[in-house]
Amino acid sequence: MKKLQMFFNESRTRAAAGFLSILCYVVMIFFLMCLVLAFMGRQTFTLRTGTGVYERATYAESRQEVPDYGSTTGLTTASADQIHVVADDNDRVDLAAHIALSLMYASTVLPAMLGYWFLSRVFSNVGKGAFFIEQNARLILYYGLLQFFSAFLVPLIKFLICALAGGISGCQISCSVNAELLNPIFQGFGFLVAAYIIYYGIHLQDEVDHTI
Repeated sequence: MKKLQMFFNESRTRAAAGFLSILCYVVMIFFLMCLVLAFMGRQTFTLRTGTGVYERATYAESRQEVPDYGSTTGLTTASADQIHVVADDNDRVDLAAHIALSLMYASTVLPAMLGYWFLSRVFSNVGKGAFFIEQNARLILYYGLLQFFSAFLVPLIKFLICALAGGISGCQISCSVNAELLNPIFQGFGFLVAAYIIYYGIHLQDEVDHTI
């Protein structure tokens, strides 16, 4: 037990929480940059045209006078899902398809950014020495619920976007969702339990204080 005391040191815990709070903001900025790249047309996907199949095509290449798919240099972003696009009759990716791809990317990135914001607030509170407060319980609860949303609803949103895009775009979009459900589900349950433990501890402490 004495060997574990180094992990239960309040000053070290608060310092680590302060660092993690800053790291959460760094991750959110990174996600925001990736989202901007996606809307700029620099999101990669597999494209099938009349001349072949290109593994790392982008919408930005389609806007060139003579498209050269798979030749994009510089910063690009990619989805964890397998996205396949069949080009229109002109072997290009039209604006409607680009908007659909960007919205699919946003449906993954925006919940992730929100989750890191919840965690940043918890880490910030812990760094200030505020451990058992109701705000932490609520934020952890929200993070747990967000994991369930990401596991079950985000894939459905992506499939809905694909279906809607098929009706207005000259391109065909298909998406094989990277649905590793067990990880977010277990994380969701874990954070829900942690939220209840904190909430229970707060009210138990209140009862003790009032009794005294």
